[in-house]
Amino acid sequence: MDADVIVVGAGLAGLVATAELADAGRRVLLLDQEPEASLGGQAHWSFGGLFLVDSPEQRRLGVRDSHELAWQDWLGTAGFDRDEDHWPRRWAEAYVDFAATEKRSWLHSQGLRFFPLVQWAERGGALATGHGNSVPRFHITWGTGPGVLEPFLRRVRAAEERGLVSIRCRHRVTGLSTSAGAVDGVRGEVLEPSDVSRGEPSSRAVAGEFDLRAQAVVVTSGGIGGNLPLVRENWPSWLGAPPQRMIAGVPDHVDGLLQGVVGETGGRIINSDRMWHYTEGIRNYAPVWTEHGIRILPGPSSFWIDARGERLPQPLFPGTDTLATLAHINRTGHEHTWFVLNRRIITREFALSGSEQNPDLTGRSVGEVLRRGGEVTPPPVAEFVRRGSDFVTRRTLPELVRGMNELVGEDLIDPARLERDIRARDREVASGLGKDAQVNLIREARRYPVDRMVRVAPPHELLDPAAGPLIAVRLSLLTRKTLGGVETDLDARVLGEGGEPLPGLYAAGEVAGFGGGGMHGYRSLEGTFLGGCLFSGRTAGRAAARATA
Repeated sequence: MDADVIVVGAGLAGLVATAELADAGRRVLLLDQEPEASLGGQAHWSFGGLFLVDSPEQRRLGVRDSHELAWQDWLGTAGFDRDEDHWPRRWAEAYVDFAATEKRSWLHSQGLRFFPLVQWAERGGALATGHGNSVPRFHITWGTGPGVLEPFLRRVRAAEERGLVSIRCRHRVTGLSTSAGAVDGVRGEVLEPSDVSRGEPSSRAVAGEFDLRAQAVVVTSGGIGGNLPLVRENWPSWLGAPPQRMIAGVPDHVDGLLQGVVGETGGRIINSDRMWHYTEGIRNYAPVWTEHGIRILPGPSSFWIDARGERLPQPLFPGTDTLATLAHINRTGHEHTWFVLNRRIITREFALSGSEQNPDLTGRSVGEVLRRGGEVTPPPVAEFVRRGSDFVTRRTLPELVRGMNELVGEDLIDPARLERDIRARDREVASGLGKDAQVNLIREARRYPVDRMVRVAPPHELLDPAAGPLIAVRLSLLTRKTLGGVETDLDARVLGEGGEPLPGLYAAGEVAGFGGGGMHGYRSLEGTFLGGCLFSGRTAGRAAARATA
């Protein structure tokens, strides 16, 4: 045996599983196809948001959360409706229990800390039992994605020094080996050395081969979001035809190929047509990977219109229901939409997802963070306004529409019609009351102290010259997460077509739909992707350690 356990994939789930295995005294080989510079995978690029229930941070802000409310929200969001949702639902129950009990204390004991202002993501907009978070639950890690990785990188490096862990980068697994009906190793190709920076596409030239043996294999290889042809192949039929123009929210190496390898070995892949993509994507002016996009994290005030200038219907307002918005956009006949806003809104309400777009939180700078919510546009956002290809800034609405039409190369938007709709909205604001659902959503959001202080601009007339200039942002579909995947039981054991565990094989993280083959169901409440990697990686590591004692 080359090791007790082989872990395939050195992202967050793989690091957690490896740390748990090493703590149990197991010898681990940690393999990844990328150079060591990309250790930590997608988690490094993340905003570091984690879903917690009834946390001290929530209670200090007066947020009254509970396990029962969180589970109600999860069920209303997931929409479990298939026979194969048995294990996904069981994983969802276990995860909500984890988020409401030991998740925070377990992370806190390893040195992880949270930004004290809990954010309210994916708010929904329907009934109490429908989609969305009833209360704020999005806890930003102090240090963002790199801050989430730190404790597990530290544990893995310490185990490496003790001789328990060997990290082998540039090892691309192409097959699993079996003996007497049990998985007992991996085989694949050694890729040539690469000195590219984190996230950049690396060479796929093969320099050799490998064949390694162990008592168990844990697959933590991630999803399919960087493989745009595979995203289109698995595109949900109920959303219509997949967009031809997509931008990628994850690096090229998020290719989904290991999911296929597990399937070829007998593992059952379920819910492949469930995925989570964002509708507020913009192209990165300084791309790291192919078709590199960034997601806008919007407040509720931007005026959202389709490619022809038609306002999106209630309740499809910014930050409410990602999947329903995507379904609507796909029915319009065009693949892009627009935010129309002004300086006052972009200064208060625009944030960009990702560790590199939030240097104040990533760098743990209290002074820089305290500047948020003021009258100055955050520097990363201001740089996108200045250099991004999707931004148009003008003083008047006719000039703005002219710039929008020029950007897409077609006169799709009628300036008179758009002005009519915006002025109708502005009259509702001026009334102080009104029936406009979005304006009332803004007022409701500002009841929450964090939104009132730093996140949501006071209601005002969009065309008020004092709040200008006007800004339009072209939005595209941004690929991100795989919600289906390898079916697993509550010990993260991979299940076969008959529902029986495949001896020696485990899966965790996005390749397993973050647990069970799709614990999110159709939608996410946000903050649950990193958390899903943490929970399923811990589960897989501990289960594989018990099985190899």
